Amino acid sequence: MQVFKFGGASVKNAEAIKNVKEIVEYYQHESLLIVISAMGKTTNKLEAIAKSYVSQDGQAFELLEEVKQAHFEVIAGLFGEEEVPLYDEVSNLFVEVEWILEEEPVDEFPYIFDQIVSIGELVSTKIIASYILSQGIPCRWIDARNYIATDNYYQEAGVDWERSKKAILKDLPSILTHELIVTQGFIGSTSENFSTTLGREGSDYSAAIFASCLDAQAVTIWKDVPGVLNADPKWFAETALIPELSYTDAIELTYYGATVIHPKTIKPLQNKGINLYVKSFLNYKEPGTVIRSTKQTLPIPSFIFKMNQVYINIMPRDFSFILEDNLSHIFNVFFKHRIKTNMMRNSAISFSVSVDDTGENIHQLLADLAQRFEIITHKNLELITIRYYNQETIDRVLVDKQVIAELKDSYTCQLLVNQIS
Repeated sequence: MQVFKFGGASVKNAEAIKNVKEIVEYYQHESLLIVISAMGKTTNKLEAIAKSYVSQDGQAFELLEEVKQAHFEVIAGLFGEEEVPLYDEVSNLFVEVEWILEEEPVDEFPYIFDQIVSIGELVSTKIIASYILSQGIPCRWIDARNYIATDNYYQEAGVDWERSKKAILKDLPSILTHELIVTQGFIGSTSENFSTTLGREGSDYSAAIFASCLDAQAVTIWKDVPGVLNADPKWFAETALIPELSYTDAIELTYYGATVIHPKTIKPLQNKGINLYVKSFLNYKEPGTVIRSTKQTLPIPSFIFKMNQVYINIMPRDFSFILEDNLSHIFNVFFKHRIKTNMMRNSAISFSVSVDDTGENIHQLLADLAQRFEIITHKNLELITIRYYNQETIDRVLVDKQVIAELKDSYTCQLLVNQIS
């Protein structure tokens, strides 16, 4: 059997969903479990609702109505004027959000985020499963929260693999013998049945969890690019397709910020020897990229660009060394504020990191660190990572750029740079 994952861009409107049906139909001879994200930018819109609710700015219901109407338009684009039970099913899901918004916010934001944002995947999969079924393809919708068991670390929950595998193997193999399964990415649930999310773009990881537990033959992630490219076309004019990647190179690229695959996706697949394909949903018959166990290294250098970086230089006030006690305190503060580091370097009396500028939690992080350390920050920087670099590739990315910090090892070069005005 195989696991397919479709992201938000591949299901953003009625025409895109019809294209998904064509892909499913093309592979109908396979036993398929399909993992689907929220439609288009729905997750961002639901996050805005969660923030509006917590701030009590009075806009949450209006924003929710916009999201609801957008989904009803998609249903109309798929089913026309036909009266289908799907309208009521989708409405009932949004009612769950309305119930939350009607109460005063008392819980922590990560918990509220997960309860509201998880609706996006539930709605999208209800719509897509109904449409696939209407086209004569045997299909079963399942709620991933009944199968992906997690801890209570909201917004980036940890998976309870033992409980998840037991639940998946209890039900899904028998269903897959005669129906394809449509389920949600990104979401799970706690032992108390509260919704959790697995981290932004976590649908890839969901696909890997299902594939690992079911011993799938392969996972395919369907993207709007032809496969894994050596750079993001948003930032690089000339890109090349990488036809094959090792698990090692893939996990290194995701670690440094390549967005084509979620960082946690590779490990469960590598552990089971399951091939991962990245293909274009626009040209679904093309081979794309395969990620598997191979000793072959990247045939060309790969570039990863992370914009809007903050460089934080941390120095003890008493001029003491940056040793285990200081480092332990620093990392605990970063963990507390859910800030991930993209680049790290240290000297005898300073520790420096580059992080994404995520707004308010960065201000809170700096305030906490300033209680014990001297802090110097530089904002609006760009972090460039080159895998399998040489001097030519470095020179290529440094045109009109000033280097603020750099790190190099045998395979990878990281450059934190500022635009020269």
